[in-house]
Amino acid sequence: MKYQMGAKVSKILVFVVLPVLVAVIAAILAGRRAASGPGEAAERQEPAQAPAAVQNDWPMFRGSSELQGRARGELTDSLKLVWKFKTEGEVRSSAAIADGAVYIGSDDNYIYAIDLKSGSKLWSYRTGGEVEATPCAADGSVFAGSADGFLYALDAGDGSLKWKYQTEAKVLGSANPARLNDGGTRIVVGSYDGRVHCVDAASGKLLWTYQIDNYVNGAPAVSKGGAVFGGCDGIIHIVSIADGRQEGEIDTGSYIAASPAVYEGRVYVGNYDGVFVCADIGAGKILWRYGDGDFPFFSSAAVSRDMVVFGSRDKRVHCVRRSDGVALWRFQTQDEVDSSPVICGDKVIVGSEDGRLYMISVAGGRKLWSYETGQPITSSPAVAMGMVVVGCDDGYVYAFGPER
Repeated sequence: MKYQMGAKVSKILVFVVLPVLVAVIAAILAGRRAASGPGEAAERQEPAQAPAAVQNDWPMFRGSSELQGRARGELTDSLKLVWKFKTEGEVRSSAAIADGAVYIGSDDNYIYAIDLKSGSKLWSYRTGGEVEATPCAADGSVFAGSADGFLYALDAGDGSLKWKYQTEAKVLGSANPARLNDGGTRIVVGSYDGRVHCVDAASGKLLWTYQIDNYVNGAPAVSKGGAVFGGCDGIIHIVSIADGRQEGEIDTGSYIAASPAVYEGRVYVGNYDGVFVCADIGAGKILWRYGDGDFPFFSSAAVSRDMVVFGSRDKRVHCVRRSDGVALWRFQTQDEVDSSPVICGDKVIVGSEDGRLYMISVAGGRKLWSYETGQPITSSPAVAMGMVVVGCDDGYVYAFGPER
């Protein structure tokens, strides 16, 4: 009898007391005050239901240090607009999502933190230039580059400045954290000064730079102690995170604006001459090429075990077999696709300059759903917690959730 009564009490605690406690805590967290700056309360739509399973965050460009563009979990076959948040400039920056907050830049010179659930502003920080670079959330900080040439480290909680590090030209690519064996973190970021810079995450102190012969537009991937990045010199560079020493380079034949994806020792990236390559990092050689050379690739690839998906200025999304680059399908949009796709379960999410966000089936490349904003989408989607967040040239950040 005692055991039966104990079970009843436990059930009361779980089903009655615990939900009340969770609601009180949520109300307190929702009361966080936002810092000053533009970007007022979001235009709120009917809220989406919370997904059944919590999925991982999307704390940096392409979701992970190897820039694979792959999200955990699943998405419903159609999405609905949950909220949109207005900035005062075009939003070409892609979002990072961590600990219930969305971090994103705008051409109005601000870095924003937005509540993922409600779309309300948590804080904003003004830089000295447009913010096209995707913020990176790590170790309680948000790291983001600006067209003013600085890399900023902001407190993730309140947006206060921790430090800023100056390069000699604009920073358009995302920063990427590299964990060290001693528990420390380094931040690597490219600049239009032709260098990749590596700084200490805690202090902003310069540790090393690596010089190439042209701009570094994209983000470096971090994999197995190395930074892997493409440059406008047309070369894929592999550099040691520890000391900035060159470990290899692979010539693709034309300048690289996209960020490379690294998967199982191979790097995947397209170039301006319309050639997409897969290269073996260790061997330093190209394994296969794809593309007819007519249209440039500015989109970064999403890579899964079997396939590679990327956009092109031929107005299409391309899907090829990862092992040999053989085309599996092509999806036609109405304008150029500089947005970088995300693979989530059996679906692909990607934007187009035709003003639409598309959901495409992984099997066959069939359109499942789309949403029209009316203005170009060059930002790349971020996917976390069953939500999709993307910026648009109309100055809004859009958040979509599951259609119930």
